Amino acid sequence: MRQLLLLRHAKSSWDDPLLADHARPLNARGRRAATAMAAAMRDLGLSPDVVLVSSARRTLQTLEAVSPFADSPLIEPMDDLYLAPWPRLLELLRKAPETARSVLMIGHNPGLHDLALALAGPAAMAGPAAMAARRMAEAFPTCALAEFAVATPWGGLAEGGGRLVRFMIPADLPEAVL
Repeated sequence: MRQLLLLRHAKSSWDDPLLADHARPLNARGRRAATAMAAAMRDLGLSPDVVLVSSARRTLQTLEAVSPFADSPLIEPMDDLYLAPWPRLLELLRKAPETARSVLMIGHNPGLHDLALALAGPAAMAGPAAMAARRMAEAFPTCALAEFAVATPWGGLAEGGGRLVRFMIPADLPEAVL
């Protein structure tokens, strides 16, 4: 069984209206949320073998805040992840090394949210993680994390191909003083 972790970047700053979207950094709230999510990930033993991260500044800073991981994952910053629609995100996941047991993708909405919903499929609404699936369907806020179990090789990942294990948002975490 493989593990897929989908993490939306933490809250970004809009302090400089002239700054290009790709260059926007995290704000203080985003840094706190990412630090809290990092602690939760460590507590749960979530440590990826591969990290696919958008090349945007806020996603790279989110990665920095949730690192280091127990193992040293292969980290691939990718321009293609920046504001990509979910079919493109799925295509990129299918190219993950088959030897990777766990992949973390750090990206943006709406693509990341749409990907999570596509992977979970309608069956998630009636399964053991139905409450988490309903929460995830409602919103995928900044620094939200969805964990999926994937039974197929990465190259065969398709819609409905992920079993939602958990969905966490920063407000769920006691460490997140937001």
